[in-house]
Amino acid sequence: MFGFDQDMIFRIPALLIALTVHEYAHARVAVLMGDPTPKVLGRQTLNPVAHLDPIGLLMLWLVQFGWAKPVPINPNNFRDWRKGMILVSFAGPGTNILVAFIAALLIALLGQFHLLSDGVYSVLRLTYVYNLTFAIFNLVPIPPLDGSKILSSLLPGRYAEIFDRIEPYGTFILIALIYIGVIGSIIYPITSLLDLIIRSILYILL
Repeated sequence: MFGFDQDMIFRIPALLIALTVHEYAHARVAVLMGDPTPKVLGRQTLNPVAHLDPIGLLMLWLVQFGWAKPVPINPNNFRDWRKGMILVSFAGPGTNILVAFIAALLIALLGQFHLLSDGVYSVLRLTYVYNLTFAIFNLVPIPPLDGSKILSSLLPGRYAEIFDRIEPYGTFILIALIYIGVIGSIIYPITSLLDLIIRSILYILL
C-alpha cells in the first residue's frame, strides 16, 4: 500500500482527505460540546494546511506511520467532560468511516454510469483504504491514539489514573507494537470486516 509505486501520485490527495476530515471532526465536535479552543486556534476548518504536520505526512506516505497536528482542546470547557471526551475522541475515526463509505459509494455510482476514470478510481480507492485504516488504527486504546482517550473516559477514576500513567510511554509502545506486527494483526481483520459490511450495504442499496 505504501512505498514507491504507480499509486504514489494518488496518495497525496487521499491522505490529505483522510487526515483533514479526521482532525476537523475532532475540532467541530469539541466546539459543539462547549470548548471554543479549536475555533480560536483556527482548527475548525477543512483547510488541510491547518492540520498538517509535514514530517508526519511524509512518514505516513512513505512508511505507513505518521501523524497530523493534534487538535488542542480544553476538556474543562465541556458541559459534560466525560461525554465530551468520548464524543470528541470518536469523532475523528467515526468521520473517517463515513468518508470511506462515501468514497465506496462514489466508486460504485460512477462505475455504473461509466464515468470512473483510472485516476479518479485510484484516488477514491486510496481514500477508501486510508480512511478505513485510520479509523480502526486510531481506535486502538494506546496513547496518544483516540481509543486511549475513549477508554480512559470510560474507566472509573482510580483505574483511569493508572491507565493514564502509560501516556508518556505510549508512542514508544505503539511503535514497538507496529514494528513486531501486533497492531497489524489487530486492525487488518477489523478493517476487513468493516470493508465487508460497507460492501454489503452498498450491494443492498444499489
